[in-house]
Amino acid sequence: MSEIPNKYSDTDLDEFKEIILEKIAHAQEDLELLKGSFKNDRNNGTEDTSPTFKAFEEGSETMSKEANVQLAIRQEKFIRDLNNALLRIKNKTYGICRVTGKLIQKQRLRLVPHATLSIEAKNLQ
Repeated sequence: MSEIPNKYSDTDLDEFKEIILEKIAHAQEDLELLKGSFKNDRNNGTEDTSPTFKAFEEGSETMSKEANVQLAIRQEKFIRDLNNALLRIKNKTYGICRVTGKLIQKQRLRLVPHATLSIEAKNLQ
């Protein structure tokens, strides 16, 4: 009878680390774009248009900025979760479900590298 491993090998951890580092880099780029979009200049070329259109444009701009702020907050949480996953790799606790104590499937970790729950535990929620 083969024993189910209770942690991933260093080779597996290195693979997951590469995936996570790549995701962090992309997430930080996206975050910078989002931050830039709500810090940008308020003049969108509406100076010579009708006041009604200008009011509509400003309302739309406010809604858009609020949506971008919410996206930025989610992106910051995603980056924090990925950094926490890197800590778990360093501590050799990465990929272990925090509810069942079993290994999270590799394919799940490749898709959601910051996962802390196995599908089994996730379905119990």
